[in-house]
Amino acid sequence: MIVGTRKPFAEIRDLVSGHRKILVVGCGTCVAVCLAGGEKEVAILASQLRIALRLVGQDVQVDEAMAERQCDTEFLVDLGSKKDLGDYDIVVSMACGAGVQLFSDVYDQNLVVPALNTVFIGVAEGPGVWTEKCRSCGDCVLGETGGICPVTMCAKGLLNGPCGGARHGKCEVNPELDCAWVKIYDRMSARDNLKSIEKTLPPRKNSRQTHPSVSIHEAYKRRFDKDEKIV
Repeated sequence: MIVGTRKPFAEIRDLVSGHRKILVVGCGTCVAVCLAGGEKEVAILASQLRIALRLVGQDVQVDEAMAERQCDTEFLVDLGSKKDLGDYDIVVSMACGAGVQLFSDVYDQNLVVPALNTVFIGVAEGPGVWTEKCRSCGDCVLGETGGICPVTMCAKGLLNGPCGGARHGKCEVNPELDCAWVKIYDRMSARDNLKSIEKTLPPRKNSRQTHPSVSIHEAYKRRFDKDEKIV
């Protein structure tokens, strides 16, 4: 899941200052799970904005809405069928960066600003704890490293063993963290599969991480001739 955290309130307040009709829109998936942009967080931010702006004499209307996913055009269109988005001076998106940008593309007549900082792709380790696990590098080596990503879990992103600075199984860069390659070795040793990490992995294919990337599933690809007929 994508993990996000809310921006400082002062930053959000300054982004919307001077606008009279404000819509705060949450997202019902990743950022709702990490308690950053769900329905409750939308209500809290909207209330804070109403109080703060009225205290400085601004006559504002702050409304609230939720989209199931702001990174999916279908759900944004559905939101537009329920809310007259053109009626608002500014939209405050409580989605990840991808959601904010798609919202701006779908409703390009609206000024859309972010309420969150997108932090990383991670997993839930426990209640209220999320850790980064994937850099979305486009060249996955988890099959060779026992399901532990050296690109993400090693502070130096090394693909072929530890750097030599590890001490007592801890990372040279941050001694509070386990060395990723010690963890990989221990896991593969327990599986009696050290041969998997004895071979040298080739350099990462950075071309697979070009920006902005586009991914189209084969099942969804359609070709059209000049008459818009599927070919």
